[in-house]
Amino acid sequence: MAKLKNGVVVSWRRISGVLATLRLGPEGGSRFPPYAPGQYIALRREDCRLTKRIVDESGRVRYVPDVDASGNPRHGPVTHAYSIASAPFETMRDGHLEFYVVLEQDGLGTPGRLTDSLFRAEAGQGDGIGYYERITGEFTLDRRAAGYPNVLLVGTGTGIAPFVSMIKQLHHEASQGKPAPARYTLVHANRTRGELAYHEELTAIAASGLLDFVYVASVSRPGPGVDDGGVGTGRANNLLRHVFGMPMKEEEDGDGEAVRKAVAPRLARHLTPESVRERLPPGSTVVLTCGNADAMAEIKTVADREGMRFEKEDWKPTTPAAGS
Repeated sequence: MAKLKNGVVVSWRRISGVLATLRLGPEGGSRFPPYAPGQYIALRREDCRLTKRIVDESGRVRYVPDVDASGNPRHGPVTHAYSIASAPFETMRDGHLEFYVVLEQDGLGTPGRLTDSLFRAEAGQGDGIGYYERITGEFTLDRRAAGYPNVLLVGTGTGIAPFVSMIKQLHHEASQGKPAPARYTLVHANRTRGELAYHEELTAIAASGLLDFVYVASVSRPGPGVDDGGVGTGRANNLLRHVFGMPMKEEEDGDGEAVRKAVAPRLARHLTPESVRERLPPGSTVVLTCGNADAMAEIKTVADREGMRFEKEDWKPTTPAAGS
């Protein structure tokens, strides 16, 4: 069983009310284990709001707050795996791991168990976050994209994290004279321009020319500042449908009300459907995606129709024992 250690929050940056980046330093006198971009580590907090599993009369499984005999919420330890957003060279250089986290909420607006606790942590206040001293996972370029000259990465929400790690590491290695083995196209979608974490860094990497890398950013709730040439509009699946000349999912479903509410897909001004499509020839392209389960299923539909291999990040339940 992997050893549980206590890390320290060294940086905490709020991106929005529900999104943040977190940098975690290792337990004093130690270093984090080596890792590959795309892997994850199990984090733990001891003061999490606990829930219990119930099955209602219709057979639907739900998780509700766990309370004591007096009706007070129970608190205790919760462990969950998080993809690492920092690149291995950064951890080697600076010592920390970085995570991109969302404050999860249920249908009633009750915050998620571990994320609620994480969002109460503060840098410089001595707040500790436990971690199991093992970094693992098979969602890596070596395992999922080996042999493919064209790699399409699709990250929605905080699902961008493993791809940020991959692209930063590839860029670093290219700067050291090691050429990348493929050309990479990253579709990065979130709700608003402000929630496109790592946007500036990824834009700079694309502009550097050290990688054959195209960055395709999009928002599903466009507002002021979006039409600046660097950001498109629409959900990730509809943006890819636009690239391949397919109708929006809502149009294909024949749902008129959904079509009226949907944001029409549009690429940033410096990109065209033809220029992106040219990078994704069928048979020699692999699609890696991470994020919302429904979004990943939609990306698979596009990949299958276009003859591209499809890979997704599959999360397994993480408990202290599973972190071993």
